[in-house]
Amino acid sequence: MYGRDPWGGPLEINATDSATEEDRSRNLQDLDRAALSRPLDETQQSWLLGPGEQKKKKYVDLGCIIVSRKIFVWTVGTVLFAAFLAGFIALIVNTVPRHHHKHPPPDNYTLALHKALMFFNAQRSGKLPKHNNVSWRGNSGMQDGKSSDTSSAIKDLVGGFYDAGDAIKFNFPASFSITMLSWSVIEYSAKYEAAGELDHVKEIIKWGTDYFLKSFNSTADTITTLAAQVGVGDTSGGSTPNDHYCWTRPEDIDYERPVTECHSCSDLAAEMAAALASASIVFKDNKAYSKKLVHGATTLFKFSRDQRGRYSAGNSEASIFYNSTSYWDEYVWGGAWMYFATGNSSYLKLATAPGLAKHAGAFWGGSDYGVLSWDNKLAGAQVLLSRLRLFLSPGYPYEEILRTFHNQTSIIMCSYLPVFTSFNRTKGGLIQLNHGRPQPLQYVVNAAFLAALYSDYLDAADTPGWYCGPNFFSTDVLRNFAKTQIDYILGKNPRKMSYIVGFGNHYPKHVHHRGASIPKNKVKYNCKGGWKWRDSSKPNPNTIVGAMVAGPDKHDGFRDVRTNYNYTEPTLAGNAGLVAALVALSGDKSTSIDKNTIFSAVPPMFPTPPPPPAPWKP
Repeated sequence: MYGRDPWGGPLEINATDSATEEDRSRNLQDLDRAALSRPLDETQQSWLLGPGEQKKKKYVDLGCIIVSRKIFVWTVGTVLFAAFLAGFIALIVNTVPRHHHKHPPPDNYTLALHKALMFFNAQRSGKLPKHNNVSWRGNSGMQDGKSSDTSSAIKDLVGGFYDAGDAIKFNFPASFSITMLSWSVIEYSAKYEAAGELDHVKEIIKWGTDYFLKSFNSTADTITTLAAQVGVGDTSGGSTPNDHYCWTRPEDIDYERPVTECHSCSDLAAEMAAALASASIVFKDNKAYSKKLVHGATTLFKFSRDQRGRYSAGNSEASIFYNSTSYWDEYVWGGAWMYFATGNSSYLKLATAPGLAKHAGAFWGGSDYGVLSWDNKLAGAQVLLSRLRLFLSPGYPYEEILRTFHNQTSIIMCSYLPVFTSFNRTKGGLIQLNHGRPQPLQYVVNAAFLAALYSDYLDAADTPGWYCGPNFFSTDVLRNFAKTQIDYILGKNPRKMSYIVGFGNHYPKHVHHRGASIPKNKVKYNCKGGWKWRDSSKPNPNTIVGAMVAGPDKHDGFRDVRTNYNYTEPTLAGNAGLVAALVALSGDKSTSIDKNTIFSAVPPMFPTPPPPPAPWKP
């Protein structure tokens, strides 16, 4: 029998196969038993089992992915348990009463800072802003500088600040005040912002700088005239109405207020340049205004160098009230601020000239060495230039004099400490920087600011302290000095009296201040009509919040008497130093100084070297 060979040839089938059907059946059964004796895989089992007998699947088909049934069950269970747990926790959180942790109350320095800044609102002259927040003040001095003298180049001096308890505008101490405020903002803007006062203090600074820009031809590159003062205070001429003879609210002044101009006033011009230069750093984000301030400062500093002389030399008014002893310290101070504002190294060369430092008294010593005031800025300049050495270290050719200033700053800080005898102290602990003379607090607050600031400089430079001879003192010692002095002013003194009006429960009520002592009752008191308020024994009807009075005597004594200005009169310069010291001590010590903003206009100390020359080709 033949069949078809799938490979194309005949296939012969042996029909005479001897195997019977019974043999073949027996052989197949043996094969089945042999197959079943081996374990079958899942697929093989599915062949042998019917549809109803198949094993339960171990996998779950999710459409896009096939996962193990065991993993799937665990995953779903975990998700459901997590959701239940989250809901349970949320239920507990929503039902259990919450205890809100309040922020700690502001420290005394921050509280006093709020009040000290308000004093500048009370001293504003000109058209007041709507948010001035001093209810008993109004527009005043609206005719300042607008005299019939057509020969004067200065036509408008409306604005600025009244100096103290009178209505005179002295530009020399006012400029120093604005410089101090600007310096404090440059160093401690984060603390001002934390206290909610940054916009306020910048507004105060701008009120001052806007007025200074009116006091000379600020659009010119060269000037010959500068306004030094508005108003008159000399009463030696008899009963002529003026700002000291009369006791009148500034809003009710009807007498003439002459303008005093100067043509040779290096000290005033350099100090005003310092004010505009430092303020230009405060307003560096307002490029147009900052540029305007820098230009005005440049013009003023040039004027101070071209026309040498003391502003008070031929001015009886200035020599009586704010006599300047020298202009060399303003050259160092103003030169340093001009350098920081412009980055022009010629100003740094001037500020670090050894001859200039010698004339300024850097090597003299003396009883007033280290005392920063509206008259002598040397101590401030020494600290300011020590900052430059600590953080930028410009090296040659400045290093020698900067190292000298740095060493002198260390000596000044040593002189503030109780273990040294450079300055006496009252029994209550107030340092006598003016050697027992009246009105001590304005000098104390400046020293407290310098001490706290220098302490922060050292901390920022990772320097734990400084040496006084062989003795090492930590930065905490300096900060503690600043705190004890400010604490004295805030009420920790033998009289338990705060010398800042409105701070604490016991403070001066008879402040020597015309506006605060005369009620705002729609009655206009003439020049002599206000004398009854001056001589009244009753407390002032208006509280001049934040005013720091002149202070106690060398025995911790204080007379709260309106007519005694040596005890009860506040000043712009005094409050500017107070604000600076308070912000330096306020808040958390972890909020340090701003190391870099003051150097924003300063170019790199070590310029990038030029690229190497191209390879030589023959």
